[in-house]
Amino acid sequence: MHNDIKKICVSEEKIQEMVQRLGKEITEKYADREPLFVGLLNGCHPFMSDLLKNVDLYCTIAYMKVSSYNGTESTGKLSVDYDLSVDVYQKDVILVDDILDTGRTLSEVSRQLKEKGANSVRLCVLLDKPDRRTLPIHADFVGGKVPNEFVVGYGLDYNEKYRNLPYIGVLKEEIYSK
Repeated sequence: MHNDIKKICVSEEKIQEMVQRLGKEITEKYADREPLFVGLLNGCHPFMSDLLKNVDLYCTIAYMKVSSYNGTESTGKLSVDYDLSVDVYQKDVILVDDILDTGRTLSEVSRQLKEKGANSVRLCVLLDKPDRRTLPIHADFVGGKVPNEFVVGYGLDYNEKYRNLPYIGVLKEEIYSK
């Protein structure tokens, strides 16, 4: 698995620094509120788990499973495989995902949460890949930026593989161009 990685672009140590910083930012921003964290499965899992350990607030946690990718490309269509089991009405939602790429998924899920009556929806992502953006969207809490390369690890996958890597690495092109 590690041999499939061309280079490591975000080390384990750097990830933990980003997660701690984001936890502190969220704690300060929401000091007078009790946010609802909504994680987008499966990619959010390692990030959200570590993030919440660094958030010093009362909060609620929920998950959605959505998909819009086939291999390395976004299909442009969002499929909701598992919807929320909690009511978002008048809640301050922090939508958590591993990466902000094209923006399609986070834009659509944000829209749906607002339609369901969320008081506010803020985006928290470990990584931002602005060169791939197709919609005018930005995250409120960002761990760091990555170049326009296909990255995997720490929740990010290629065909459901590599999520368990402890770092973010660039996948060798020959792996996904077969």
